[in-house]
Amino acid sequence: MINFKNIIAKEIAEIVNINEKELESYIEIPKDTNNGDYAFPCFRLAKELKKAPQMIAEDIKNQIKIDEKIIDKVEVAGGYLNFYIHQEQMIKEVLQEIANHEEYGKSEIGKGKNIVIDYSAPNIAKPFHIGHLRSTVIGGALYNIYKYLGYHTIGINHLGDYGTQFGKLIEGYKLWGKEYDIEKDPINELTKIYVRINQLCKEDEKVLEQCRMNFKLLEEGDSYCTEIWEKFRSLSLKEFQKVYDLLGSHFDSWNGEAFYSDKMPEVIQILEKSGKLEESQGAKIINLEDKGINTPCIIQKSNGSTTYATRDLAAILYRARTYDFDKALYVVSYEQTLHFKQVFEVAKLLGIDEKYTNGLKHVPFGMVALPTGKMSTREGNIVKLEELLNEAIARAKEIIEEKNPELQNKEEVAKKVGVGAVIFNDLSNSRIKDEIFDWNQVLNFQGETGPYIQYTYVRTKSVLEKAGYVPKIEEVQYDKLLDETSKNIIKLLYNFENILEQVTDKEEPSILSRYLIDLAKAFSNFYNDNKILVEDKEIQNARVYLTYAAGKVLKIGANLLGIEMPDKM
Repeated sequence: MINFKNIIAKEIAEIVNINEKELESYIEIPKDTNNGDYAFPCFRLAKELKKAPQMIAEDIKNQIKIDEKIIDKVEVAGGYLNFYIHQEQMIKEVLQEIANHEEYGKSEIGKGKNIVIDYSAPNIAKPFHIGHLRSTVIGGALYNIYKYLGYHTIGINHLGDYGTQFGKLIEGYKLWGKEYDIEKDPINELTKIYVRINQLCKEDEKVLEQCRMNFKLLEEGDSYCTEIWEKFRSLSLKEFQKVYDLLGSHFDSWNGEAFYSDKMPEVIQILEKSGKLEESQGAKIINLEDKGINTPCIIQKSNGSTTYATRDLAAILYRARTYDFDKALYVVSYEQTLHFKQVFEVAKLLGIDEKYTNGLKHVPFGMVALPTGKMSTREGNIVKLEELLNEAIARAKEIIEEKNPELQNKEEVAKKVGVGAVIFNDLSNSRIKDEIFDWNQVLNFQGETGPYIQYTYVRTKSVLEKAGYVPKIEEVQYDKLLDETSKNIIKLLYNFENILEQVTDKEEPSILSRYLIDLAKAFSNFYNDNKILVEDKEIQNARVYLTYAAGKVLKIGANLLGIEMPDKM
């Protein structure tokens, strides 16, 4: 497909003698279509060319060579150069590309590059609550989009299956295990034990010390502690899988923290050789004050047990050797920002290639809180994700029963709509924003929501079903789509691949979510303003094909976010 930005940048580069890639990055898409399809801000060149922006714009306009089959006209507006693309050419480019490629917008820009994405990572033996939803769906969307752009993508569920909390659970199980039926209801029963042992630890320092000792025994391979830990892990994973099945989540690796237990001694050895490992109150630390980080990174506690940081460093070493990654993303809440600053800095001491340490990136997201405040497993104050998803499905089914009681496959459609509503709600805002969890907002099926996008897609399917055909691209006359509502859809479709690239540039799935809302609105405007099934066959062919194209891209985009599209609802 023609890259209009690139054509404009090349022609400007010939005149101003500045790198065309740099110039291409300056080009904007005006919000007001009266200002053209693309705008070049000449302010960016004023300093270098030592001229007023408007004068630069006039000079470029007078000298630029344009292909009139591609660009209709160029106008100066203040310090901007506005470019108006030949509309039939753009329509032809977009619709032919859609006709020729089943996976429209797919590319090979990531060919030969390996991306590791560490996401979801719930804690074993704790409820999978809505706080874990964000990591799971943000990471899942990034995984899908990177893969679609040709990257070799490795999704890792770095399970929280190690640490002092297991020392606490082991102690609680020793004390009260017979009182709880963890085989029948593992997560809820283990949560009760965890809340209870935490309370006891607050009251009795000796119990807390014993919990720490249990974890040290687990690290050393004690048979009793290991057997209980394996039982907790196995039962927890079965429960988690129910949620992953509902969300459609999958992973290439389930290597959690425990996987690195035999790989941490090498990390400590390397850090000792670096001369940077210091003793502090019996613990081993790396001082990072010279890097502007005032809190030291603890590598080994005073009782000899390891930390999250040690395990993350072992994981970096393993992933560099195993996956030869170009980028390693950590989709973890912003509460862990300091932790990752420390770990990424210490990783530079592991003796691995700079390529790997430069590729480490924390992808933070805001927290999810209840209207009553922050959630805490210790306090038993959480909303379980499985309950949320099932509630969303139930509410979706109620709406279907009310509005379309004759619909076939109601259960399947309710699942797609309910789960889609939850996923889209999470991905529709900037990931860094905190969320107050509100049932009514999450399950609102009106407005800019997942169900709205699904409904718009279903409308495109309905039009095609009534038409009874999708015309061949050779039967489409592009000049029949020159009305404003048709052109708005075409411009959005043209920009689809660029939107996906923006998502990976900023690790921000909400860019795609907002795009899908814009596309759904643009199709609704087109649908309301134009009768699609008309007597004039040429007009009908063009409008039916545009309907097909819009539906196709809505479905591809939603699928990349992890949302399934029903054909009817």
